[in-house]
Amino acid sequence: MSRRLWLAVLLAAGAAGVAAVAAAPARAAASAAQVWPPFVLVTGLLLIGAAADADGVFTAAGGWLARLPGPPVLLFLAALAVVAAVTAVLNLDTAVVFVTPVILAAASSRGVDEAAFLYGSVAMCNSASLILPGSNLTNLLVIGHGRISGATYALRMAPASVAAVVVTTVVLTLLFRRSLRSAAFPSGAEAPRLILGPGLVATAGAVLLVLLTRTPALPVLVLGMAAALASHQLGRLDRQRLHLALDVRPLLLLFLVALALGTLARGWSGPAHLLAATAPWENTALAAVSSLLVNNLPAAVLFSAHAPAHAPALLVGLDVGPNLAVSGALSAILWLRIARAGGRRPSLRTYSLVGLAVAPLAMAAALLALRLFALGGL
Repeated sequence: MSRRLWLAVLLAAGAAGVAAVAAAPARAAASAAQVWPPFVLVTGLLLIGAAADADGVFTAAGGWLARLPGPPVLLFLAALAVVAAVTAVLNLDTAVVFVTPVILAAASSRGVDEAAFLYGSVAMCNSASLILPGSNLTNLLVIGHGRISGATYALRMAPASVAAVVVTTVVLTLLFRRSLRSAAFPSGAEAPRLILGPGLVATAGAVLLVLLTRTPALPVLVLGMAAALASHQLGRLDRQRLHLALDVRPLLLLFLVALALGTLARGWSGPAHLLAATAPWENTALAAVSSLLVNNLPAAVLFSAHAPAHAPALLVGLDVGPNLAVSGALSAILWLRIARAGGRRPSLRTYSLVGLAVAPLAMAAALLALRLFALGGL
């Protein structure tokens, strides 16, 4: 997007935010109180991701994948596991930006068709983002009313998280089974060296903060800023790499849109009544469709201005539903940018075809797991 277009969009969003504050200051204040912690937490996680990248964490993971013995399908399964792990710990946007190029390079070095890894990466990022509160911005928005700890959230969403990840892995493997049959040999290159530095230390600290505290946003931001500063002073993190991880324009735009929509939703009880009057599976379908129409962040803000009914089911639709179309989530937009920057030509049609195979089954499995292994609401 050009600078002029970005400026125009930001001004429009800013005007909407100012209008919301002026029209209903009390509602705007309540909306801001809900919205700012998720954005602050995600900013901190993205900074930590940049520091971890500077430490060589993701490059080392790619090197280990390239040297992994066995057939291409084993390489693919290992790559999906790395994507899911980074998504869980450092947010799906961090995984898209830093892990997607790494696993594509690993596939290329083994002579394996990159398509499975290209589309599998973004599909797994969305499906695995149910796991922890910080794994997806929508999680933080929806559970903001409950003020539960990350450990409690993880425990209650564990059945759905595991089910979505397992089904996504199985479906992706079946979809790309033909391209994963070709012979592939481990790379003879030496594995990149992993540095024990600020990024790794901050990653461990962020996991503990997210799991053990009810309000980790500011501590994680401070940790991320400290890690990024330390990496910069060590000569590992430059401005270009930092900008790749943390582009403030979409974050600012999304914050302003969320503020305006949150203010609107606090004076309009329609979404809350609709969720309360429908079954959990209908909540999931509604959230998925809304994500495709207006993106999952605005949808999350509209549905969570008041404490939503069936919050776990709502999250399944908001997190996994965006696999159906690129319009569903910021992660898909970042995926497009990263793929094109690497010389690939991602297809929006293929993205949706893969999503049509993955998303309905993953959402159904997650809902079934929630029903069979109910560990409390959010």
